[in-house]
Amino acid sequence: MTAPALKAGYACSEGCGFTASLWEVVYRCPRCEGLLEVAHDEAALRAVPASEWKRRFESRFATSRLPDGSGVWGKREWALPELPLEDIVSLGEGRVPLKPLPRMAAELGLGSLMLKECGVSPTGSFKDWGMTVLVSAVKHLRSRGTPIRAVACASTGDTSAALSAYAAAAGIPAVVFLPKNKVSLAQLVQPIANGARVLSLDTDFDGCMKLVQAVTADTGLYLANSMNSLRIEGQKMIAIELCQDLGWEPPDWIVIPGGNLGNASALGRGLDLLFNLGLISRRPRIAVAQAQRANPLARSFRGGFQDLVPMQAGATLASAIQIGNPVSFRRAVRMLRAFDGVVEEASESELANAAARADREGTFACPQTGVALAAVEKLAASGVMAKGSSVAVVATAHGLKFADFKVGYHRETLTDVKAAHANPPVELPADLSAVRAALKDLG
Repeated sequence: MTAPALKAGYACSEGCGFTASLWEVVYRCPRCEGLLEVAHDEAALRAVPASEWKRRFESRFATSRLPDGSGVWGKREWALPELPLEDIVSLGEGRVPLKPLPRMAAELGLGSLMLKECGVSPTGSFKDWGMTVLVSAVKHLRSRGTPIRAVACASTGDTSAALSAYAAAAGIPAVVFLPKNKVSLAQLVQPIANGARVLSLDTDFDGCMKLVQAVTADTGLYLANSMNSLRIEGQKMIAIELCQDLGWEPPDWIVIPGGNLGNASALGRGLDLLFNLGLISRRPRIAVAQAQRANPLARSFRGGFQDLVPMQAGATLASAIQIGNPVSFRRAVRMLRAFDGVVEEASESELANAAARADREGTFACPQTGVALAAVEKLAASGVMAKGSSVAVVATAHGLKFADFKVGYHRETLTDVKAAHANPPVELPADLSAVRAALKDLG
């Protein structure tokens, strides 16, 4: 018996009944203004046994040739099943390490603590997972004659880097809106190097987001932020790859930094699909971690998931999640409720010290990952995470994008941070006896 053809389309995430083709340019439901999601034909997916999905995914994972060697397109039936292979735009995203932190786990009383190193990626962040899907869809739309002249996004840095790289690979013009003086130099230079039109605006991310939504109301400019559900389809593969790394057995907890909250909702979508299709036998719990100075979801959680109250996000070292009015708030809340989730926050000292603590085990954690690691410390200390739990943290970007953060930490010059693990260089005369004296206490 031939398995039914796999199909997907847009559906309103609020359940009002609106549907549309994936090849329409639409971001919100025209009936209720809810965000859209990509709805897959799960009956058709279920017609393929879980054992066959595992075999297929693992077989593709063994090759380095694209598109099968992509951590996203090696699972393309679960992303855009009707996309022609010739329209895939891949830079080799995904397939990133799952790094254990055994000393930190032991100190916290956890059974295991692992980092899913999404910064080990073409542009250095998890944004690549979603952007490959979105730009591939745009390439296909243009091939169908849809008049899209450019793709555009608002960004705190990583989204603009991913969009500009994938758009450059596809030969599609890109426009990025960045908040002036609020992104690292490494993040700013990436879209410039890839030839994007960079608009540095005297506002914050939320101000940039308002402007890009207004500009992309012209269908000639295509919106590439995470309110576009095509992004979520790629980012959900992080959860799927994580479970594949663990032999299709999820950890007890998955912890993820939260800013605009698209990645949080993507995590839930990936886990839902795995569970519904029988590739995993249980649901992990989820924790979203926010910087204390940009914590609208944490405030809502403390009030029993009250409606979002937008805030003016304060300056934080975790600049990539410095967002006070997250677009995917409602989607993230639904995900947290479905996965018995919690929200924790971290101060500037807590996030900086947690990142430095992880670095002592050979990683190079970005400040956003520091927020998630600090949340693990607090949840383990409070008993929310039970002793012996297995925990995976989604490390969202590479620390090399935030070199100033690292330098400031070890020089002890970061504002509002007491650096518990500072390791400045030892300045000595070029003298053998002085060198020997400085090395006496090495183990």
